[in-house]
Amino acid sequence: MRTLNQVKVGDTVKVVKLHGEGAVKRRIMDMGITKGVEVYVRKVAPLGDPFEVNVRGYELSLRKADAEMIEVE
Repeated sequence: MRTLNQVKVGDTVKVVKLHGEGAVKRRIMDMGITKGVEVYVRKVAPLGDPFEVNVRGYELSLRKADAEMIEVE
C-alpha cells in the first residue's frame, strides 16, 4: 500500500482509497480528493510538512497526517 505522503515531487498519482473516518474523511473529500482523481505533487516543505498538490485544477496544501490517509497508485 502506497500513500500520498510517499510520492516524490513531480509525480502524478491516482487516488485508490481514502482511509480514516468521520469528519476527517469528509474534509478530505470536500477538498476534492476522491477515488479515481489524479493528484500531482508540486512541492514539499523543507521539513516534510505540508505538501502542496494540484488536484482538479487548483493548488491544495495537505498536512502529512492527512496525506497518510490517502492511498494512491
